[in-house]
Amino acid sequence: MGLKDILVHVDWSETSRTRVQIAADLAKQHGAHLTGLYVMPTPYIPTIEDYSQLPSDYFQEQIKSGKEEAAAAETDFKEAAETAGIESEWRCAQGHVADSIRTHARYCDLLIVGQRNPDTSMNGRDLPDGVLLSVGRPVLVVPYAGKMKSLGKRVMVGWDSSAQATRAVHDALPLISKADHVDIIAVNPEGTGDHGEIPCADISLHLARHGITAEAQSIAVSDIGVADILLSRAADKGVDLFVMGAYGHSRLRELVLGGVTAHMLEHMTVPVLMAH
Repeated sequence: MGLKDILVHVDWSETSRTRVQIAADLAKQHGAHLTGLYVMPTPYIPTIEDYSQLPSDYFQEQIKSGKEEAAAAETDFKEAAETAGIESEWRCAQGHVADSIRTHARYCDLLIVGQRNPDTSMNGRDLPDGVLLSVGRPVLVVPYAGKMKSLGKRVMVGWDSSAQATRAVHDALPLISKADHVDIIAVNPEGTGDHGEIPCADISLHLARHGITAEAQSIAVSDIGVADILLSRAADKGVDLFVMGAYGHSRLRELVLGGVTAHMLEHMTVPVLMAH
């Protein structure tokens, strides 16, 4: 089954324009419907000490500014969708960003969000962490830096035989099946997971039955972190899409990501498709 329903998180930033363009290109390639979701945050309420110093129209100005940015983002989204010639829909919600995205993403085949940009405002700072482990859908995370000339031409799968990695590969099949080249890499497979007699052999055979030829390798390293070696190999191969499982657990209301997942999200240089 291919991608037929794509949701992209939109905000008012240059990074968002890149994200929307990638989403529109994917929707065109797969004949999918594209929904753009903009979440207007609740007006910021300062501490009591600063409250008395605020101008009388403080909240009205925040609301006005938010509406203007939403309207500008809507114009950009609709222009991208029209240029791509795809079916599209614009939604504008208000409230907590991650909660709103989770609600709308339940009904899509793929969610597209941006990597956290440390230089942006507080709105959206809980992304993508706040949705990865709880949305129940594959999440394509787009880097905030650099220009993506292609997506999914050269794919690399980070394989550790876990349930999360299995889900990620399955969810990425519509993208992997259109790739020119696919690599599968297992780092330090000995003593971890259930890789079988030959690491990556079974997942390579599974992909082959889907008509996908993959080049597999397993490596053992001790002087560099797993995420660093994955990023290094992806750069060496000229990868434009990385596929992997997302790991973590809920602690109260805070999502805590595993080490490899967190490192990839912080240092990613190409789009990463994650599933949990």
